[in-house]
Amino acid sequence: MTSINFEGRVAIVTGGGNGLGRDYSLNLAKRGAKVVVNDLGTNGTGEGQSKEFADRVVEEIRAAGGQAVPSYDTVATREGGANIVKTAMDAYGRVDIVINNAGFLRNNRFEDMTDEEIDSLIGVHLKGAFHVTQPAYKVMKEQKYGRILFTSSSSGMFGHPWQTNYGAAKAAVVGLMHNVALEGQRHGILANALLPMAMTRLGEVMGQGWYEVTNVAEQAGRIDFNTLGARMPPSFCTPLVLYLVSEACKSTHGSYSAVAGRYSHVFIGDTDGWLSKEATPTSPEEVAARWSEICDRSVYGTPHSVYEEAQLVEGKLKR
Repeated sequence: MTSINFEGRVAIVTGGGNGLGRDYSLNLAKRGAKVVVNDLGTNGTGEGQSKEFADRVVEEIRAAGGQAVPSYDTVATREGGANIVKTAMDAYGRVDIVINNAGFLRNNRFEDMTDEEIDSLIGVHLKGAFHVTQPAYKVMKEQKYGRILFTSSSSGMFGHPWQTNYGAAKAAVVGLMHNVALEGQRHGILANALLPMAMTRLGEVMGQGWYEVTNVAEQAGRIDFNTLGARMPPSFCTPLVLYLVSEACKSTHGSYSAVAGRYSHVFIGDTDGWLSKEATPTSPEEVAARWSEICDRSVYGTPHSVYEEAQLVEGKLKR
């Protein structure tokens, strides 16, 4: 079995002062990485600021013999993202790993969602990933090496009530990952996305308000959280994270789920579908008649770019 270590590597972990980010930071350092622990110090809804969280994790790492520096900049601005990367460069002279983990929740019914609730979530989850990854990517490109992990969510890929802002931002993060992966691979930069599920401060905010008033309450009520709960601290997500940001990982352009010790590949499939070979466009009635064929999942592809999907259709035309 290959040993995973990070000797000589420098990692940036946003939202590294609590929950998932804290566990990632501690375990990266334990395996030899020099870590920039970035945390603005807000609560689960993005309010307040404190240096305490980043400082505390840095102290834990140093007390265990590791190397770490704190960063208190926000990911929500270009200046903040640049400063986070500058902190890594000033302290350690390189950036090998970026884990985009910072975020918060502001839940509301879809019809009541405000611009502030939409913009703030897009600002931290999606634009925040841009702001930190862009300057880090430039460094990685010069190094010809990098590992980038974006944090998505099952709320974005599968859905969750009262979280249209969060779900939209997290689904967009997957789109960001796909494109960064395509651009980065030739430069030795690999990018993937994580869909973690764990009991954290965000997990506590997750269910506030929606449970009793939505149509998923019955489904959620059938889940034995006593069984799942014991396996949902952040530490159950960390093994997958450490692999994805390691030199041993050669996979890129993928999304991966970590739930209670179950690790899986989450992918977007494109059914073989139905192809009209007529020289003129078909009718909506014909589409309706072919609907079961269009939706048949028994045969599907997983295109890794716009061009791969076009090639699938071209191949079908030539059959």
